[in-house]
Amino acid sequence: MQSTEPLVTSLQEAFDIIRHRLMSNIFSYAKDKGLTMAQFSTMIHIFRKGGCGVSDIGSDLGVTNSAASQMLERLVQLKLITRSEDPSDRRVKLIVLTDKGRQILQEGTLTNRNWMEELARSMTSEEQEQVRKAVLILIEKARLFEMSTN
Repeated sequence: MQSTEPLVTSLQEAFDIIRHRLMSNIFSYAKDKGLTMAQFSTMIHIFRKGGCGVSDIGSDLGVTNSAASQMLERLVQLKLITRSEDPSDRRVKLIVLTDKGRQILQEGTLTNRNWMEELARSMTSEEQEQVRKAVLILIEKARLFEMSTN
């Protein structure tokens, strides 16, 4: 059986470089907007969920509901999120992104997309196509693997 070590080592190195750069871009962007990474991550969490409660955010961040609530208050003050009563349970506060919050996330995503475009432009057309094909295989296999492990 063929060893997977060379591929695994190459994937690990590539993902480490890409992850470091993408996180660095997001961290710099969030800092420029006056946000901590916890606040920015929370906004991403809220965006993905379409809205959620304080306890959901607290458990996602691994902090108490009180700590999560304090952090969320800053996002409310910045008009990046709103808190309202959950229609199905008035004791629960429903947290959603504002238009301004969604725009900040979109701009942050654009920062990383711009970096990826620069990276792609550094390649020849042939290299771009070779990488694209390899990434499509990786995506397909990763999706199949995820489906089989869930």
